[in-house]
Amino acid sequence: MFWTNALSTRPSLETAVTEVIQTIENSLSTPADVGIFFISSAYASDYPRLIPLILEKLPLPRLIGCGGAGIIGQHSGHEISEIENNSAFSLMVGCLPNVKINPFFLSPESLPDLDSSPETWQDFMGVSPQEKPHFILLSDPFSTRINDLLAGLDFAYPESVKVGGLSSSSLMGVPGTVFYHQSGDHQSGYYHQGTVGLALSGDITIDTIVAQGCRPIGQPYQVVKGERNIILELSQNGETRSPLDCLRELMESLDESDRQLAQHSLFVGVVRDEFKQNLQSGDFLIRNLLGIDPKLGAIAVGDRVRPGQRLQFHLRDAQTSADDLETLLKAYRQSTSIQGALMFSCLGRGQTLYQMPNFDSQLFANYFSGVPLGGFFCNGEIGPVGRETFLHGYTSVFALVRQLSL
Repeated sequence: MFWTNALSTRPSLETAVTEVIQTIENSLSTPADVGIFFISSAYASDYPRLIPLILEKLPLPRLIGCGGAGIIGQHSGHEISEIENNSAFSLMVGCLPNVKINPFFLSPESLPDLDSSPETWQDFMGVSPQEKPHFILLSDPFSTRINDLLAGLDFAYPESVKVGGLSSSSLMGVPGTVFYHQSGDHQSGYYHQGTVGLALSGDITIDTIVAQGCRPIGQPYQVVKGERNIILELSQNGETRSPLDCLRELMESLDESDRQLAQHSLFVGVVRDEFKQNLQSGDFLIRNLLGIDPKLGAIAVGDRVRPGQRLQFHLRDAQTSADDLETLLKAYRQSTSIQGALMFSCLGRGQTLYQMPNFDSQLFANYFSGVPLGGFFCNGEIGPVGRETFLHGYTSVFALVRQLSL
């Protein structure tokens, strides 16, 4: 297995594509099997030309991609760069012997409903769970029914990894865009809605790092009463109170810097493993705190809740995000070597969060020197927490691709 990536920031699309493909061709010793690209919305007027332009210079049999407000890839000299709000084109190419590659385009209206059987979803995807596929997903951010798709894939392929991101744009009026090509498929082209992706099976596996960038504060609570995404009562140590009272008490226990941070960066972490006692940062699914009802003492969060669930309030800042990602990278580094990686990072990270360029990607390179990396800044990041797959925000998700037989 061999992966390679190249990135160009040339303002002309044709020049950028030519530069990237020349770099990639210089590193290939056998024909490539698949390509995954990420393109800046600065080139949006040239999107219709993009797939033909790539295939004219590098006849890839399978190709997916999406538009992004920021693009990640390896610039000249193999230095990884995060290009935010500027022209950039990044292409990841793989030579994958003994790997079955199933590219797909899914329109929102074609998805099975959530009452469908696993077999219905498997027939729809055209891949058997016995093949142990892993999925790379690129979706538009508005009409894709992405949460339904993730729930359906988890239902039909519970052992499979699903990872990816929602397309983004830095220009007003430019919609999210996804691209799809498979030789001989009439659906090849670009779309402003739907999901494109790859199902990869055989001599390949994908590991994930999901860095949500938060730290817990206070102690866990248990939901006593809730409706949809509204939490009405919480309990701790056998005492039941309103969420607002719990939050007020928590705020009083914080130091001044954390109290200031909580004014704009307070989140709720929902525990995914009901039986785990010694909770760590990776055990929580981080969700937005959407609002407070002072009359009821209730809080609204960005996900459904149910009685019995445990949760804990969290804070997010640049240092916490950096520490969280470094801890996860350090822990994974002890694993088998990887051949390539994809990075799906939130638009709220990057220079906006860290006040410096290339932070997350450079941290990755510090631990995985020489591993090809491509990706983009997303409107939402797709990755697992526990055994389920979720759409995240403010997160960096890494897909780490390695060969099983090594």
